[in-house]
Amino acid sequence: MKILISADMEGATGVTWPGDVLPGTPQWERFRHPFTSDVNAAVQGFFDGGADEVLINEAHSSMRNLLLEKLDQRAQMITGRHKTLSMVEGVQHGDVDGVAFIGYHTGAGTKGVLAHTYLPNSVTGVWANGARASEGLLNALVAAEYGVPVVLVTGDDKTCEDAKGYAPDARCVAVKDYVSRYAAVCRTPARTAADIRQAAREATELAVRHEPPHRGPFTIELEFDAEHLVGAASVVPGVERSGERRVAYTSPTMYEGIRCFKAVTTVVSAAVEEHYG
Repeated sequence: MKILISADMEGATGVTWPGDVLPGTPQWERFRHPFTSDVNAAVQGFFDGGADEVLINEAHSSMRNLLLEKLDQRAQMITGRHKTLSMVEGVQHGDVDGVAFIGYHTGAGTKGVLAHTYLPNSVTGVWANGARASEGLLNALVAAEYGVPVVLVTGDDKTCEDAKGYAPDARCVAVKDYVSRYAAVCRTPARTAADIRQAAREATELAVRHEPPHRGPFTIELEFDAEHLVGAASVVPGVERSGERRVAYTSPTMYEGIRCFKAVTTVVSAAVEEHYG
């Protein structure tokens, strides 16, 4: 049994504001430790449950946040950027039986600690075939294309609610409770580690690769906080204006869909000015 862990940071234990997750800041340096603790707890739980291999894919910002020297020695980690499937790199090789979303968060325009979708700002909403889409939903659709179920999700309580929509059978652990986008009631690392480890152990029972469903095509729509970003996004082939501040595109598969999404957000990010957005 092989488990892939997609590790994001906004949903990690104790994280509540941008400085906690921006590489190079003192708070980011501090929260690399509880982030690593969350991931380690999942690794240990999966091995407790009978996993033979656990591969971690760094999925936050620079994708160089976890402390490799602190990880369980049985795990391996993909670190660094510019990967084919970004946040779920590694799921595409036909040998993964289950995927875990550790440190995840809710989507842009919804309630949740540090809620966003790919870009911290600028994107105010994302929809996949009409359904409001978080990073969790988008990545779950990619994993499903390879027959891989989402078996565990950790983050704030709103993230766990969101996960019920795209992975209703997955085990969920709320490491904190939403108060506002920049505040939460937080559990201690010792407590969240125990909870995550137990949930991961139970989640191994759900890690069964199956025949991929045929769900395409996928229409992805993005809404921005400024009209000029529509023009920037429309530079990407196949992406067209669908509203005053919206663009949409249709892909036959989520493999292509998530790659186009990454291209759109990269172009849009480059079109954002420092003060006026």
